[in-house]
Amino acid sequence: MLNRRHFAAAMVALIAFPAVASAQNAMPSASQIERRLEAAPQRQLRRDQRVTVGEFKRRPELRRMAPSIDIQAINFEFGSAEVPYSQYGKLEQIANAIERLQRRRPNTRILIEGHTDAVGSAQSNQILSERRAESMKRVMVREFRIPPHALETVGYGKEFLLVPTQEENWQNRRVTLRRIDDFLR
Repeated sequence: MLNRRHFAAAMVALIAFPAVASAQNAMPSASQIERRLEAAPQRQLRRDQRVTVGEFKRRPELRRMAPSIDIQAINFEFGSAEVPYSQYGKLEQIANAIERLQRRRPNTRILIEGHTDAVGSAQSNQILSERRAESMKRVMVREFRIPPHALETVGYGKEFLLVPTQEENWQNRRVTLRRIDDFLR
């Protein structure tokens, strides 16, 4: 919940550091997303080392090897998993990148990871992150015609913070897109 002290600090930050505030809304272009996801994995797995989607989700060392991009520009209401219509233009950029990847690599599989900051209980953050990832997938499939089999979802709650803090931090509230097809059986 936003109290007066947090509100005042946020207002000072907006006035004193406008670049930081605008960075929150900086959305990578479809081309930037495409380039990041099309990159080669940090390490190629042999066929016998490949895993299921479920195994991939549970193995941080594999996650770190997969090409990925953090999207911090998707804004959800506090405690909400609904993707507001105002964010659809940003999701369109993601959809365009995925469509272009699929044209060149028909077996492209993208993992949508939901993340939260550290405010709140671990359980509530876990549930919220899962719901946000699912909500993004639903919009991508329904509105932008991305094939459902090309998208997987997972929520990591506050498990993988970008900024290690127990305080509220917008950089931790994000979605990560990760291309995982090179890791799957």
